[in-house]
Amino acid sequence: MALRAATVVCVERGRNPRFLSIYPQLIRTKFPSSLQSSQIHTRIISYQTPEHFQHANFDKSFARFNHGIRAINTDTTAESKTLSENENLSGNNWKIKMLYDGDCPLCMKEVNMLTERNKMYGTIKFVDISSEDYSPEANQGIDYKTAMGTIHAIQSDGTVVTSVEAFRRLYEEVGLGWVYAVTKYKPVAVVANAVYAVWAKYRMQITGRPSLEDVLEARMQKQGGEVCKDDKACKM
Repeated sequence: MALRAATVVCVERGRNPRFLSIYPQLIRTKFPSSLQSSQIHTRIISYQTPEHFQHANFDKSFARFNHGIRAINTDTTAESKTLSENENLSGNNWKIKMLYDGDCPLCMKEVNMLTERNKMYGTIKFVDISSEDYSPEANQGIDYKTAMGTIHAIQSDGTVVTSVEAFRRLYEEVGLGWVYAVTKYKPVAVVANAVYAVWAKYRMQITGRPSLEDVLEARMQKQGGEVCKDDKACKM
């Protein structure tokens, strides 16, 4: 960095370095050929600083130097920004999309683990259904209430998978397929889905959250839409 900054000062606008223009005596000074290198070194060190050098104004030189440093720092920032954008673009090559409830603390532990694994693979796209920006149209028509009932995953070809199969396919995409490999066998899958169904049904209470009906009502009121109860009666 120091070398690049010095170069900026020296070559700015095609001028000679500021140091040479204010200290010409060093250039004009000639030493006898009979002097040894050590004597020349001593002469230069003991050389008296000219009066005009002592009173020289370095403000402009330092201003140009600082300007050069800022330009170098700006280039570094731009490079970092470009790298971040490229990382975001690589996320478009996902193979499966995970719809998750960002308000579920236990769910987020698993999501965070998969997110860390996904940094090496870039195969999973994570979609928070609790976000106000969640769009059913962009996710195979799966609305918030349906997504809250059980886990949904959408493959890149549009195929929707749910429950334990969704977990199995998600884990497979980040090199952890062995975790759910046993659920490929139907008897095991039946039991696993039954256990998961119990968890999905009572997860709101287990995690200390309001019931799904209350959550839906609060969400709809926040969005200014209709709230429909089980009796089909809707209110604004």
